[in-house]
Amino acid sequence: MAFAPFIRRSVRVGLMSAKILIWETPVSKTSMSKTFALPLMAAVLTASAAAPALAPGVAYADASEPAAQQIENFDAALIRTMKTDGGTHARYKSISSAVESTFDIPVMLAFAVGPAWTSAAADDKAALISAFRKFTIANYAKNFDGYDGQKITVDPTVMTRLPDKVVRTTMTGGGTNVVLGYRMRQSGGAWKVIDVLYNGAISQLTTQRSDFSATIASGGVKALIAKLDAQTDKLLKS
Repeated sequence: MAFAPFIRRSVRVGLMSAKILIWETPVSKTSMSKTFALPLMAAVLTASAAAPALAPGVAYADASEPAAQQIENFDAALIRTMKTDGGTHARYKSISSAVESTFDIPVMLAFAVGPAWTSAAADDKAALISAFRKFTIANYAKNFDGYDGQKITVDPTVMTRLPDKVVRTTMTGGGTNVVLGYRMRQSGGAWKVIDVLYNGAISQLTTQRSDFSATIASGGVKALIAKLDAQTDKLLKS
């Protein structure tokens, strides 16, 4: 999921001429993209034991694998959000805690911003983390805007790439078939998403870093904060 430079950037996949949109991923009854990669983190819900009953659209993996459990909880929250009535703001409220609990926003942002992150003032870092968090939540709220029988299956085989793990999921139904890989790393005793891979190859963070660099080069970190805030407002108003 990336933008234009944040919202509508397309990339070519391998030797094929097909394109995919990064970050802008409509998933609705009326308009379902068959190719997407989103930004892109799910809540470790207090009532996780009840998740299967709450989210029949999620197929569960080995309950003993904590990284997979984290993604299962996020997928359950995503399915519930897709079923939420009341527009983008209602979906934003529905998915916000899941994003905050599942994704390691500061780690992702530090990589996406690059060298400018190290030299940024503490206040600017805090503002950028807040802007990126809101932007990420708004993307999910905007793009996953309708449920049409979609099902998310978590691959029971979790790949280990020390110090990280990769949990793979597949969304099917409603005219789509999308494979995402969540690269995860332990943080504070929990497994958190630090990157999202489309078809196991296209890195969200690498794409973001390329996109962010132009804005930072022309206006610094403050310009990126303003850009993210403006994109968030646009997503929530549309």
